[in-house]
This record gives sequence, structure tokens and C-alpha cells, in this order.
Amino acid sequence: MSLNASPDSLLGHLIELRNRLLRCVIAVIIVFAALASFAQELYHLLAKPLMAVLPENSSMIATDVAAPFFAPFKLTFIVAICLAIPYVLYQVWQFVAPALYKREKRLMAPLVISSTLLFYSGIAFAYFVVFPIIFGFFTSVAPEGVTVATDISNYLDFVLKLFFAFGLSFEIPVAILLMVWTGVTTRDALAEKRPYIVVGAFILGMLLTPPDVLSQTLLAVPMWLLFELGLMLSRFYQPRPAEETEEQEEQL
Repeated sequence: MSLNASPDSLLGHLIELRNRLLRCVIAVIIVFAALASFAQELYHLLAKPLMAVLPENSSMIATDVAAPFFAPFKLTFIVAICLAIPYVLYQVWQFVAPALYKREKRLMAPLVISSTLLFYSGIAFAYFVVFPIIFGFFTSVAPEGVTVATDISNYLDFVLKLFFAFGLSFEIPVAILLMVWTGVTTRDALAEKRPYIVVGAFILGMLLTPPDVLSQTLLAVPMWLLFELGLMLSRFYQPRPAEETEEQEEQL
């Protein structure tokens, strides 16, 4: 029996999907291997916002014996995934592009690029703006006689959660553009729901961040502003006309 499969067959698509997934895994491994020797430096860079506001003669601690080894390498692996995201998205794009119409390709390519940049922007906003504020607040309200000494593993889990929350929340403009373009909703309908969106942003801020008003607000306000940005840009992404879609299907 021949193992060759037509590129248009189900088996051909599965083989292509396997190959592209394998390339993504290899890309992450290569980036991780390149960064492994800088694991300690990466963790030191991540810890800077907290170290800058810790009381004098205070430092971070490791309550687990293996934490000083595993925490930096866990961070390095997450950084490798983040840095490989453009290549991973490129592989996804190459896999789905043949099934898209010409107009869809023109619209999706900018969305893929912008979603990557927005995710990185969310992480940068959390690191440079949010972390100094919330860590300064947390350390300043410690009761008298309490020494602030954060465990390195708990700190890593905490900041990764915030990175994910802010990176995901910065994707709101892309989500709005996709919903309007695909016809799931309209720009006017979203504008009418603005009060509910604002309330929802604060609820999500409460669920995705630590239980304090400051960090919730620092997430909710950018989410609301990004909603307004997506609403403003959605006027350029109109739903596909049914006649145009039918003509494209006839040409294929």
C-alpha cells in the first residue's frame, strides 16, 4: 500500500498539520536552548520591579529546595514560547491560508500581526506600569513587624498570571474587529452595550487579578480603552457582502 497522500486529502492535511506542529515545537526548543544559559539573568530581570520596592535588608526567599533551580528554567521556557509566537502564528497562517478567500487573506494577515504586537504590549504594560505600582502598594501596607520576603516560585506564578491576563485583555480590539467583520454583531450594537462592557471589564479585572482594587482597576481601565479603540477601528472592517462571497465561491 502506498503511503503517499494527496495534499488535498484528509490524510494529507493531517500530515501537514503534524509537520507544522513539529516545527513549532522545534522552534520553542531552539529558543529555549539559546536562552537556557541566561536563566538566572532572566529571573533577576523579572524580579526587578519587586526588588526595587522591598524594604532595606529584605530579599526574596526559596521555600522549596529545588526552587532556585526550577523557577528560572520555568521562566525561561515561558519566555521561549512567547518569543516563538510569531513563528508559531506563521505556521498556523500557512496551514489555514489555502482555505481562505483573497479578501480574507488581506484582512487576516494584519490581524495576526496586530494580535501578536498587542499581546506583547500587554506584557510590557504589566511589567513597566502595573508591577511597580502594585508591588509598591503591597510592600507599603505590610503591618509593622512583618518582614516582606516573597517566595521565588510564588512570585513567578503571580507575575505569569498577570502577564497572561494583561496580554489577553490587550487582544480586545482584535476580538471586536473579528466579531464585526464576521457579522456576529455590529458596531452600533456594541456601542449601545458600552455601560455593560465597562461593568464587565471591572468584573473581569476582579477575576483575573489579585483581590485588590488597585490591580483590578489597572486592568479594567485599559480593557475599556481598548474596547473603545476596537470600536473606532471596526468601521473599517465591514461584514462580507453575500453577493461577493457567492462570486468568490463560483470562481473557485
